[in-house]
Amino acid sequence: MSPSLCTKISSLRYAASAFMLLLAGCVSGPDHVPPQMPLPAKFREGGTKSNGDVVTAQWWTAYRDKQLDGLVAHGLSENLDVLQALERINSASANVTVAGAGGLPSLDVGASHTVSGEKGSERTTIGTTNTTGGEASLSWLLDFFGQYRRSKESAIASLGAAYATADNAKLTFLKDLVESYIDARYYQQRIALSQASLKSRQQTYELTQLQLKAGAASRLDVVQAEGLVQSTKSDIPGLQQSFTESAHHIATLLGMPAASLMGELQKSAGQPVFRGDIRAGIPADLIRNRPDIRKAERDLAAAVADIGAAEAQLYPSISLSGSISPSWVKSSGASGGTLTSWSFGPTLNLPIFDGGKLRANVDIEKSDAKTQYLAWKEAVLNGVEEVENALSAVRHDTQTLAPLRRQVQTAEESLALSTTSYKDGASSLLDVLDAQRSVSDAQASLAATVQQAAKDYVDLYVAIGAGYLTEQGQNAPERAAKSD
Repeated sequence: MSPSLCTKISSLRYAASAFMLLLAGCVSGPDHVPPQMPLPAKFREGGTKSNGDVVTAQWWTAYRDKQLDGLVAHGLSENLDVLQALERINSASANVTVAGAGGLPSLDVGASHTVSGEKGSERTTIGTTNTTGGEASLSWLLDFFGQYRRSKESAIASLGAAYATADNAKLTFLKDLVESYIDARYYQQRIALSQASLKSRQQTYELTQLQLKAGAASRLDVVQAEGLVQSTKSDIPGLQQSFTESAHHIATLLGMPAASLMGELQKSAGQPVFRGDIRAGIPADLIRNRPDIRKAERDLAAAVADIGAAEAQLYPSISLSGSISPSWVKSSGASGGTLTSWSFGPTLNLPIFDGGKLRANVDIEKSDAKTQYLAWKEAVLNGVEEVENALSAVRHDTQTLAPLRRQVQTAEESLALSTTSYKDGASSLLDVLDAQRSVSDAQASLAATVQQAAKDYVDLYVAIGAGYLTEQGQNAPERAAKSD
């Protein structure tokens, strides 16, 4: 080979390499940049220390309730909403392949065999003809302006959004399950308190009947005591129904028949009380840890990529296509023969007049991207608000517990003194009945506040985006991002 020919071949190689690099860098539309917005250095009632990664923090174990721990572990793998969200990841993953397939060469191969002949008085040929043929078609749309590359970027971003949606489904499940469990235990506590109150009021009613016989009480006293007994009895069925509904809802969250957990949950374990630390972190942690914010960011990335895909349709497109069709024909009484036809050539598509449709499509995608950016900002601000509210609720509700416990003690002491005084004839039955009402009201208020305080911690840890991933599943979104 002559030196001049070698030089020409080398130049062609360099030119081809430069051309491919040029194509690789020619992509329409803007590149996605992670959005930012100013955030305070700390929550109003929080600290300045970052939480770091809390997505695997099992905050519900701070209630120190083994049954609750078991329900959470079972539900994370069996909840139907979570399973549906996980299945959508498979669909989004397949869409990545579909989106990128348009920019790759496609090859179709087919084959056929036919036997033909003629019959009748008007036939022109005798015998049969065997025709065997094949066809191979190749086409490749040259993605000069990155239409399919942007489409694949959008699909990959949507895959990330699908992972975030699944994470959000897990977080929603945790909130629903733990709060339903807290509710169930609250209703059990209320039932127990009502039954104890009923016993006390029944004793007062019986004592009043004895006092009536002894002439130390009136019929009005007996009627009032009996009315309080019946009022307490009427409260219990409603509380039992509320407990049953909470238990059934827990079973549904676990993907089980509604009544399957009733026997287990009827074993009272007392109201859950959170015994862990408050870890709110800082507002910037939410962008990393909350799945709804990550989903909004991925939706924004998909919308930005769609701008490029729409802009690429404004420019000319070139596709290369070719086909080859070999065939072999054999007629009766004659030797067979072959015939091969082929074709190859480029096709240019140049959009000129489209009534402004393609440009309008770009404007639509740009508007959608702006909308997704605003949705991301809204998700961030909603997250900050939820954490602020949860921190405030934790502080105020926990401060209420101690006075309520003391109120229960004083009410019970007042009831004991009133009962003794009534037996001695030094006070009226009205004092006893008022004291019993005070005890019931104080106990109910304390139980409701314990319930709400327990839920406040749920709201806080869900608001900061904690606990929805296991150690094994922690890197799933990163795997999705690298799937291109």
